[in-house]
Amino acid sequence: MKNLLNYQSSEYDCGPVTLTNAIRYLFEREDVYPDIIKYIMLYCLDSYDEKGEVGKRGTSASAMMFLANWMNQFGQMKNFPISCEFISGEEVHIDQASKILCAIQQGGVVVLRLFLEVPHYVLLTGVEENSIYIFDPYYEELDDPELSIEYSEPGITFITDQPKRANRLVTIEKLNLTTESFYEMGPYDDREAVIIFNTDTRLLPENTIDYFI
Repeated sequence: MKNLLNYQSSEYDCGPVTLTNAIRYLFEREDVYPDIIKYIMLYCLDSYDEKGEVGKRGTSASAMMFLANWMNQFGQMKNFPISCEFISGEEVHIDQASKILCAIQQGGVVVLRLFLEVPHYVLLTGVEENSIYIFDPYYEELDDPELSIEYSEPGITFITDQPKRANRLVTIEKLNLTTESFYEMGPYDDREAVIIFNTDTRLLPENTIDYFI
């Protein structure tokens, strides 16, 4: 059985929540080792704010890279069908031949760092023509009078009926922007992502559908 995807418990835990959501999306609940959840929570929330308070700048790229490597090794040791790759910089973009788009088309997911007023992690789960399905762990209600006007920018659509897959649909054009408004990846120097597959369900390239226009 697949679990519902989760939302943050604080202002800071988008990193571990999104990594856990990747596992929830790719694997049946009965197949998930508790070690994976334990180590995600152990190594995330490692960044210090300007006051020296741990966790209040969220999760670092170093932690994401470490966990990608750790999950690969765990998969090999336990014969658990997981494969991860950390990418950064100019590799983090979306076009016809990009690693991110190819991964989504093959049934994988992508933990992506983008902007939501501040750097923020979300999960990419699918593609539809020129847009990407995203699960954003930062909970918002559409009827909240304090909902930021930036959510109404062109290229952002709220989804309310797919709790195991997505709550946003964002255009590829907007995601690729080098500025720092909502759901934009920003400057290349700041970009990072973790590509994750369930190797038992990964599609071969010849079995994927090319949705990108």
